[in-house]
Amino acid sequence: MPMTDSPKETRARDDVQEVVREAASADVRADALPDVQADALIHALGSEPRRPEAFRELMRHGPAAIPAIRRGLRHPQPRVREQCCNLLDHLLVPEVLDDLIAMLDDLAAPVRYAALHALSCDRCKTDACRPDSAVVLPCGIHLLHHDPDPHVRTMAAELVGRWVHTHPEAATALTYTHETDPSPMVRKKAGWYAPGGPIHRRTAPRPRRRDRR
Repeated sequence: MPMTDSPKETRARDDVQEVVREAASADVRADALPDVQADALIHALGSEPRRPEAFRELMRHGPAAIPAIRRGLRHPQPRVREQCCNLLDHLLVPEVLDDLIAMLDDLAAPVRYAALHALSCDRCKTDACRPDSAVVLPCGIHLLHHDPDPHVRTMAAELVGRWVHTHPEAATALTYTHETDPSPMVRKKAGWYAPGGPIHRRTAPRPRRRDRR
């Protein structure tokens, strides 16, 4: 027997669809997003029935949604802040790097995890959007050693691992975590990036070939 949505879920989904219809009926361009509609979509990220469509709609607007996403980083609901970090993973521009770094101190572990992922993932980033090691690496090492949540520490290992070949303090921190962290999951992840680990070996710079004479 097919499942039907509850009245609450139906109303929630209709709210987001109404925002989308309003934008379409106003004949706005795909990159235009009025503040009222943007903030409604940001708020919808906190509702499970509304979140997927709101996320897709904010992604569709691209850079035009960034001001609202930055405001969403200060939303009272942790779920909204987490999703805003996830959006910035795809829409990152240099001016929001400081915002993401600030989210590493968020009280909610899923938010810290999402911020770490956005800062560590290279998939969608240009050189201008790559974080400064002088600022981010000390934060990553602190979380790797002291964050109470093991999932956050695993993602911190990935962030610290970005600089394992260029910064001795990164290699030292990963080795220490691999040997001493109370969580097997964290020890395993740190071991991947620590000297001698599989990711460390795979990402090691290759020696330059000597020119033949």
